[in-house]
Amino acid sequence: MAHLLMVESWVGSMSRLLPRAIREAGHEFTFLTRDLHHYLRSAPEGTAHPLLAARHVLTADTNDTESLLPFAERAHRALGFDGVITSCDYYLPAAARIAGVLGLPGADPEAVGNACRKDATRRILDRAGIPGPRFAVCDDWAGTAEAARDIGYPLVLKPVDLCAGMFVRRVDDEPALAHAYRALAGFPVNARGQRRAPVVLLEELLEGPEVSVETVSCGGKTHVVGVTDKSVGGTPAFVETGHMFPAALPAADAEAAERTAVDALEALGLDATVAHTEIKLTPGGPRPVEVNPRPAGNRITELVRRVTGIDLAAACVDVALGREPDLRRRDTGLRSAAIGFLVPGSDGVLEAVDGADSVRGAPGLLELQLAEAGKTVRAAGSNNEYLGHVMTGDADGPGARDRAEALLARLRPRVAAR
Repeated sequence: MAHLLMVESWVGSMSRLLPRAIREAGHEFTFLTRDLHHYLRSAPEGTAHPLLAARHVLTADTNDTESLLPFAERAHRALGFDGVITSCDYYLPAAARIAGVLGLPGADPEAVGNACRKDATRRILDRAGIPGPRFAVCDDWAGTAEAARDIGYPLVLKPVDLCAGMFVRRVDDEPALAHAYRALAGFPVNARGQRRAPVVLLEELLEGPEVSVETVSCGGKTHVVGVTDKSVGGTPAFVETGHMFPAALPAADAEAAERTAVDALEALGLDATVAHTEIKLTPGGPRPVEVNPRPAGNRITELVRRVTGIDLAAACVDVALGREPDLRRRDTGLRSAAIGFLVPGSDGVLEAVDGADSVRGAPGLLELQLAEAGKTVRAAGSNNEYLGHVMTGDADGPGARDRAEALLARLRPRVAAR
């Protein structure tokens, strides 16, 4: 039995998948957080969040890494950890630094930090000669406007250190750029109380379908688990509306995406990592969008498990312990699995989701999850505002996406204005 230190977590699906993977492997974990109520609030009434099944729950300022490191050393002396893990992007660098200080397995802290900063990733991939968009990193409005004129519209404005598509916007002219710039400037602190870097990343708009490559790196070798496709909506935002695994791509396109992801991971120096690398398949070839040094969100890991039998949450645990993960494929009876998200188009309060009864029990349905009536609804500007999802499978081929989209079309949220 191994003992892991889990430093914070998302409160979505990975916050349940990682504890499950730890438990099913016969291990245990200690949970370290700055705000236990963040997780208590996220659990349905009358239930306990799986993170609170930890052997120990410790409280410390996880946003102050310099004080956190000696705290972790003291906890390690008292409790004895075999690995350090997190599912939350905002704490990946801290978890990597803790593992390094404690002499435990893990990715290089500098590599993790660079992958978690979109501007650093762009610079490193550019120096490595990996083709990507023209870009600029700007620290004030004048520089942003000048860089945009140099790159040329349309382009994309991004924060360098947020996730879930927050404040990522397509801009087609200078007024739209100013609006996106002001909106981002009005969000100086992220949801975990960490102050954002006061810079913006501008990128040439990449045209073409978007995919992600799911990989596991250990022992200096990267193993490609597969390629996931992605549908995106919500212009000028980039809201993920669905995924399918494996992506329905020509073999040459899938192989090119895989090579690009492996090259990007190598350029960043990422090993001992389960990664989710997003790539645009442009007419000029694959172009990295970003490299995430953690398992995919939005239940992509469950799509992978449903089709291949490979559990990327379990692989994440193994890698954190310095162990070789089990990446053998198994016949699960499915050839594709897909998820479609119910994306709100207006603000208000959810009264009901009509059509749910016609979806339950539909052929090929794997999961149906819907928000409860009374939920406050915001028109989606990122991946944080979903009202639920459907997950489907196809035993014969790449038909899961069509099934998911057909079932999603039956769901009609009723949102009352506030």
